[in-house]
Amino acid sequence: MTTKKTKGAKKDINRHSKALKSISGIRIKDKGARRSKSTEEVEGVLSLTRDGFGFVKVDGREEDIYIPWRRTSGGLNGDFVKVAVSKKKSRMKDHSAEGEVIRVIERSAKPHIGIIHTRGRQVWAIVESKNMPYDIQIPVDSEDGLLPEIGGIRAEKGMKVAVLVTDWPKNSAEPVGKIVDVLGHPGDNDTEMHAILAEYQLPYRFESEVENAANGISEKITEKDLAERRDFRSVTTFTIDPADAKDFDDALSYRQLENGNVEVGVHIADVTHYVQPESVVDKEAFLRGTSVYLVDRTIPMLPEMLSNKLCSLRPKEEKLCFSAVFELDAKAKVKNQWFGHTVIKSDYRFNYDEAQDIIENQHGPLCKEILALHSLAQILRKERFEKGAISFERPEMKVIVDKNGKPLDVVQKESKEANWLIEEYMLLANRCVAEYVTRKCKAKEPTFVYRIHENPNEEKLSSLRSFAKNFGYTLGDTADPKKAARSLNDLMKAAKDSPAENALQLLALRSMARARYSTDNVGHYGLAFPFYCHFTSPIRRYPDMMVHRLLDIYLAGGKSQDKMQYEEYCKHSSEREQIATEAERASIKYKMVEFMEDKIGQEFEGSISGLTEWGIYVEIEPTHIEGMVSLRDIREDYLQFDEEKYETRGKASGRVFRLGDKVRIKVLRANLEQKILDYELIWE
Repeated sequence: MTTKKTKGAKKDINRHSKALKSISGIRIKDKGARRSKSTEEVEGVLSLTRDGFGFVKVDGREEDIYIPWRRTSGGLNGDFVKVAVSKKKSRMKDHSAEGEVIRVIERSAKPHIGIIHTRGRQVWAIVESKNMPYDIQIPVDSEDGLLPEIGGIRAEKGMKVAVLVTDWPKNSAEPVGKIVDVLGHPGDNDTEMHAILAEYQLPYRFESEVENAANGISEKITEKDLAERRDFRSVTTFTIDPADAKDFDDALSYRQLENGNVEVGVHIADVTHYVQPESVVDKEAFLRGTSVYLVDRTIPMLPEMLSNKLCSLRPKEEKLCFSAVFELDAKAKVKNQWFGHTVIKSDYRFNYDEAQDIIENQHGPLCKEILALHSLAQILRKERFEKGAISFERPEMKVIVDKNGKPLDVVQKESKEANWLIEEYMLLANRCVAEYVTRKCKAKEPTFVYRIHENPNEEKLSSLRSFAKNFGYTLGDTADPKKAARSLNDLMKAAKDSPAENALQLLALRSMARARYSTDNVGHYGLAFPFYCHFTSPIRRYPDMMVHRLLDIYLAGGKSQDKMQYEEYCKHSSEREQIATEAERASIKYKMVEFMEDKIGQEFEGSISGLTEWGIYVEIEPTHIEGMVSLRDIREDYLQFDEEKYETRGKASGRVFRLGDKVRIKVLRANLEQKILDYELIWE
């Protein structure tokens, strides 16, 4: 809780009261503030910083526009604004353009998370966020002076709430807002996780209407259902999932054929059999777009009746599936394929560790089947990388929490052959479904939902080449996509286990476009597939449901569907995916900071993971938890960042800090609200 900020009178509530204020374009000028002469006016989304200045991202413009703190004109983070671009060059390094907000066109719909502070009948939400320099006034309209009750909880002093900015009145030092959710008491695990979900506008419960609709779906598999499906109930079938998984949306079947080839079935829960288009459940699934995986919980796209029961491919239960069935020869070449509706009965549920033990020790349930599928998966994997798939192996960390959400440890996730086995067959199904619809179905120019990944940015690859050169590494030919992929993989192999490996991987990833959904197929660069879609996870991804419905239409000989409509669906799905990813990262950061709270004052070995003009970022061992050493906090020397050489150098000592260098730090501060760790450099 921000106690220091709340102790004083209202003058302490806002540290930027001298900033220019506006509401809907009405400016209130500070003394000495002047409108800059502009060359153009543009519109874009404002990203604000804690210090009050910001940047506006404009579609089609490569560089963001720097907005000084005195020229934000009441614009807040996420607002859609009109900007007058100044003729003079930006004062902010790395930004050529500077401007000022001249009108807030539309306020962001994202709420701000704050803690209620009261003084008499005056109420504020005290906001601690890296994107919000102001606190928010909360008008109290009721005669009894009570704050609103939402979700059965009444807002009270000291409680954490979600607040939506509604206004910024003339002559007011801070914006005005309304409480849209009461999250609970700060520090409580549920409160903090709900706060993250609220910040990203993600629901943490289903409305009763949606739950009731899901509960009303019949579980019965009818004779008609069976008659319309290919029967795999007698074929050896199993699932492999994480040990803590609750929904199993994919299964594999294995059958040896008389001609010496094998039949591999990739069986996916037939969600769209149960969820009809435009139904209450379908509309909710579309709005959510995806399941969200926070550190300690899953926020499902579908209600539990569907995700954990009806559509979960649990062992010894008959289940309806939409399947991709392949005949593979000894070299893992697809000789025949079939797509359609099936009924299965899983024989066994493995977790990844159990399957891995069978692969390593060649002993256990369904050993013959798992080893045969593993052998073919290895061939598919090798072939994929030979064709140019990108191989990055950045360490992924997992926070281990107890039943109350308290972080107990931070460990590295391991991906082994059992993970790869499942991955390769899911990739096989996804690419073959996409290729079938594009090339072989009867519909003319069929509209389809692809998962695309565009070619890397050549300018960013050039920057990576220069950066790698500083560390003695060479990025080879990137003239065409295939050569670029090979060169990137060669660079990563050369830098493996070196001090620069982590930084080179990060910059290489930044040179890549973000994978997204689209009706225009450009292939998937990272996987080296000319055709690719998401078919295999309809329980947790809405695009997979769209793929199932479209494939069903085309298998039945139907016509192409409305491309413009599906493109809008694709954009929405991509946006929901990105929001979910950001929320998941926020929950991990929060728990990592919480894990370090009782380690303030302790020293750790670490490696430099990033350098900027204001600080040195360090990842400590063995948890890879990152914090920042502020350059202004270093007393032993005056340090300056050299962007061209990408190093920080001490003016007096000449000491040089580069990416990957080993350093020793002391944990200085842990800010849970902002999810930030401050480290102190041990000068040795």
